Amino acid sequence: MIGMSSLSLHAEGEVAALNRRIQLLEEDLERSEERLNTATTKLAEASQAADESERARKCLENRANMEDDRVGILETQLAQAKHIAEEADKKYEELARKCVMLENDLERAEERAEAAEGKIVELEEELRVVGNNLKSLEVSEEKAAQREDNFEEQIKELSHRMREAEARAEFAERSVQKLQKEVDRLEDDLVAEKDKSRMLQADMEATLQDIQNM
Repeated sequence: MIGMSSLSLHAEGEVAALNRRIQLLEEDLERSEERLNTATTKLAEASQAADESERARKCLENRANMEDDRVGILETQLAQAKHIAEEADKKYEELARKCVMLENDLERAEERAEAAEGKIVELEEELRVVGNNLKSLEVSEEKAAQREDNFEEQIKELSHRMREAEARAEFAERSVQKLQKEVDRLEDDLVAEKDKSRMLQADMEATLQDIQNM
C-alpha cells in the first residue's frame, strides 16, 4: 500500500512537472509567435520601406537622367549659339573690311571724277584758245586753208579727247553712285548683323544662366 502511494505521488510529480514544462513550452511558443509576428511586421515594414526607397531611387534616377538630357541639350544649344555668334562676328568683320574697301574705292572714284572734270575744263579751254586762234590768224588763202585743215584736225582730236573725258567722267560718276549704293547696303547689313550678334549674345547668356541654375 505504501508502495502504491509512493508510485502515485511520484507519478503526480512527473505529471505536474510535465504540465509545468508544457506550460513553459506554451509560454515560450507564445513568445516565439509574438516575436515572429513582430519580425513579420517589421519585415513587411522594411519591405515596404525598401519598395518606397526603390521607387524613390528610380524616380531620382529618372530625374537625374532627365537632368542629364537637359544638360546635354543646353550644352548643344550653347555650342550652337557660340558657333552662330562666332560666324556672326566673322561676317561682321568681313562686312566691316568690305565697307572700308568700298569707302576707299569710292574715295578714289571721286578723285578720278574730279580729275576728269578738271581735264574737261582744260580741254574746253584749249578748244576755246584754238577757236580764237583760228579767228585771229590772217594768212594767205593756201596757208590759211592748210592751217584750217590742221586746226580742224586738232579740233576733231580735241573734241574726241573731250568726249572721251566726258565719257570717263560719266562712267566715274555712275561708279561713284553704284559704290555709294553698295556702301549704303553694306552699312544696312552691318547694322542688321550687329543686331543679330547682340540677340545671339543675349541667348547665349540666357543659356549659360539656365545651366548655372540647374
